[in-house]
Amino acid sequence: MASSDKVPGACPARNGDKKIPPGDPMAATTVMLDKGTAMMQSLKPIKQMSQHLCSFALHSHDPSRQIEAHFYVQRVNQDFLQSAVYDSNSSSAHLIGVEYMVSEKLFNTLPPEEQKLWHSHQYEVQTGLLVTPRVPELVAMPELQNIAKTYGKFWCTWQIDRGDRLPLGPPALMMSPQDVNMGRIKPELVKKRDDAYGISTESILTTRGSITGPEVKNPNADYWVEHGKGFAIDIVETDMKKTAP
Repeated sequence: MASSDKVPGACPARNGDKKIPPGDPMAATTVMLDKGTAMMQSLKPIKQMSQHLCSFALHSHDPSRQIEAHFYVQRVNQDFLQSAVYDSNSSSAHLIGVEYMVSEKLFNTLPPEEQKLWHSHQYEVQTGLLVTPRVPELVAMPELQNIAKTYGKFWCTWQIDRGDRLPLGPPALMMSPQDVNMGRIKPELVKKRDDAYGISTESILTTRGSITGPEVKNPNADYWVEHGKGFAIDIVETDMKKTAP
């Protein structure tokens, strides 16, 4: 089953409930338990997320399917970042995937076939499509310069853009916007994001002229731009490996 196919049993949006998963409201005892455990547990991995980025992404196998994405990022070291991806920044946001980001140095150590699954961030940073909500440009500029030189691999595990009210089917590989017809983000998506944050992507673009990308952009990244070939996951039934007695 290709990731572009409709999933049997998908829950389409009805009566404006596109983003509400099916299920009963939280019981009072559940709410109390959640608050109690939050007070007693450390939640250390989550607390390592130190920045919020907002940008757009498109499906590798179908660039016409585009989403706004919110990345909550943890810097593991100077060359590797990992982020949880949500569909919004609200308290009711849905966790829709994960993205890993590596520096130019680490990306160039990856095998060529692996590199084809990754995308560059240069274009979306330079054009203002990627923003750091509520952080002034002057403050964010050093980190934006770092991100512009990185490469990312983004797996979307909940395809909310097709109306799924639960995370169904296989994950989809996502790519970043690019300056090609099929890679340009729909203006209405940008306007919706800009209106929500009171910003202007067009104005931000004028402040980012000094930002540069990788020293030598690897041709295997953004593979779909040059070759018109995307990547999709199929679920294939297979025999399980037998364990040793």
